[in-house]
Amino acid sequence: MNNMFNPRTWFQRHTDTLNFGQRLADKVANGMGSWRFIIIQTMVVAVWMIFNFVAFIYHWDPYPFILLNLLFSTQAAYAAPIIMMAQNRQNERDRAQAQADYETNVAAKEEIERLQIKLNSIEVEKLDKIIAMLEEMKK
Repeated sequence: MNNMFNPRTWFQRHTDTLNFGQRLADKVANGMGSWRFIIIQTMVVAVWMIFNFVAFIYHWDPYPFILLNLLFSTQAAYAAPIIMMAQNRQNERDRAQAQADYETNVAAKEEIERLQIKLNSIEVEKLDKIIAMLEEMKK
């Protein structure tokens, strides 16, 4: 295993390969998938509707809030591909983690096999010594 002594984790090595757009997509998807975003968006929508209902002089978006619907459509049009990019990146991270786990398992298996061989040789040496001692006792 060539990365056995590399102190960096698979995740650190993976994030080092991301370009600006990929990092931005991940951050946007994380932000849009949070309770903070949902709460802030709900508050903005509520304020938008209240201001349009109680506007004394100018209703910039009267009921049924066509401009608000346009903003939501635009947001959804951009959010969907950004979230898809982030999901693709999650798949890449999962593959990188699976590969790192596989390499770790292969290295552990090889180490266990070496230990088993060593233990077997120690056991054989002990048995040889016991047999030699028994033969000496017979004489």
